[in-house]
Amino acid sequence: MRTLQLLVIDDEPAIRQVVSALLRKAGHSVEQAGDAETALERLARGDIDIALSDIKLPNMSGIDLLRQARASGIDTAFIMMTAFASVDTAIEAIKAGAADYMIKPLNHDELLHRLTKVGDLRGLRAENRVLRRLVLGSNREVFGFNSPTMREMEHMAAKVARTNSTVLITGESGTGKGVVARLIHQQSLRADGPFIPVNCGAIPENLVESEFFGHTRGSFTGADKLRKGLFLEADTGTIFLDEIGELPLALQVKLLHVIEQKEVRAVGSEQYRPVDVRIVAATNRDLSDMVAAGKFREDLYFRLSVFHLHVPPLRDRRQDIPALVNFLLQRNSRRLGSNGMKASLDMGVEELLVNHSWPGNVRELENVLDRALILADDYRITVADLPSSISKIANPTHSDLGFQASGSLREQVRKFETHLILKTIEDAGGDRRMAAQKLNIGLSSLYRKLEEIEAQPLPSEEHYARHEVRQE
Repeated sequence: MRTLQLLVIDDEPAIRQVVSALLRKAGHSVEQAGDAETALERLARGDIDIALSDIKLPNMSGIDLLRQARASGIDTAFIMMTAFASVDTAIEAIKAGAADYMIKPLNHDELLHRLTKVGDLRGLRAENRVLRRLVLGSNREVFGFNSPTMREMEHMAAKVARTNSTVLITGESGTGKGVVARLIHQQSLRADGPFIPVNCGAIPENLVESEFFGHTRGSFTGADKLRKGLFLEADTGTIFLDEIGELPLALQVKLLHVIEQKEVRAVGSEQYRPVDVRIVAATNRDLSDMVAAGKFREDLYFRLSVFHLHVPPLRDRRQDIPALVNFLLQRNSRRLGSNGMKASLDMGVEELLVNHSWPGNVRELENVLDRALILADDYRITVADLPSSISKIANPTHSDLGFQASGSLREQVRKFETHLILKTIEDAGGDRRMAAQKLNIGLSSLYRKLEEIEAQPLPSEEHYARHEVRQE
């Protein structure tokens, strides 16, 4: 059941108190107003989910209160109450924007049922807004790891997923900490709830509190409407706080409060709201060093690291690379518009990818494959489609080559051909297709010759010098 922020509006104190007591007993947060003016003042802060309002109020009817709230941009849901039931009154209330209509005296079970229905509808609408914002991050494709270290990490993630424990995920940038966080959520009892990823380093410091906990209308310049906040958006689900080491110290205190008290308070509000959210945090920094330097709170560090998972860099788990390459190729080729054409690797490409050090980890690998897919003919990636830092095919100048007519005829011909091909590619600005046209050969022939160059590196001038000395 969702915890709702409710406002009971009735000019009869006894009715307000009885209804409020019932709603609090059901676990909701409840405030009261005895007239429309007081109610409008409270509603203007924008954090009331549902107003339960009598139609007959002093100075202004409940229906006029609803109309004025809507005209002011307040999107609080209204359930209207009246002791004088009529079809016309009900129609007027619904036309004004009421979510529901009840007859006094209220049946308590029916009231709770109606509140649950209206609250669930508002929750669905809020979740749909979040899903629209996060649609690019909602990919549920899961990659199966081959390396022993990642399989052990997967096993540990599955263990902690079934609990409500906070989790701290560490590892270099680009290792896939977000994938692990989503894996934990998908295997948890909260899998049907929202998964809200947040990059703590991407939010301006003066807006972090508002983004995390929300704000009421008019709480600061530019706050022209209520913002619910990411923690309440993640209610009943998981919030993933990426780059937690970038969180300002002042916000670290408030995050600690959320973890310990399981409640949040919006900027501009005096009310705390209960929140049921699982926190998974990640960082590429050493938080223990930050604690020692006074840049991260020790108590928060201990709270976050109740369960610690470390994601090793890609260079330490090369067994994952072949399957990971295939997974990324097929997924990303569809995204790039392959029209069902299967992406593949030419001979020798996989070996180069496996042997590269990948300082940028999985993120760098994905970028390299995306670039190669764009360059490749028919989505078949060749060595020439890879960056020179990986393919080891340089584009040196004439002087760099140090071409001299020495060695056997075969070696000299090969050196000249290599020099000509690489110089033509350099003059074409790295455009292989243009270079092939200048050399009057097919593009596939050029790629084959480049592969031969890669497979048979030229002997150095020092080698030739030694060879000539031996012959003398």
